[in-house]
Amino acid sequence: MEVQVATLCDSANDYNGKLCVLGTFDTICAQSIPLKHPHCAFALRICFKPGDEGEHEFVIRLIDDDGKPKFELPPSRITVTLPPEAYFLTRNLVVNIQGLAFDRAGQFSLDVVADGEMLTRIPLRVMLVERKA
Repeated sequence: MEVQVATLCDSANDYNGKLCVLGTFDTICAQSIPLKHPHCAFALRICFKPGDEGEHEFVIRLIDDDGKPKFELPPSRITVTLPPEAYFLTRNLVVNIQGLAFDRAGQFSLDVVADGEMLTRIPLRVMLVERKA
């Protein structure tokens, strides 16, 4: 299996097999900490090839720069069956996240784990910025 797209964004949808993504970001700026980001989505598009058939479990977790988990989303399952004579099959996974909380500024990562193994890691930075007068 191969990750084609993995991104944190304002919103995402699977529209008849097309991954529609709006507002990809990797930095959250805050005027104060603790911070609660009201809404975002994690969009993932995976390409499966022969040998990848069967059920796969995906776990997405936020970790801090020390590798400590901050939260983990409930697992998602995708069952893959390639049609006859198909070379590949793609699937989209969109997870909406409400109230993403941070107790400090710093470097974080969103890890995508597939069947117990790390598939990809997406960086995320939380920055404290001064309020402009």
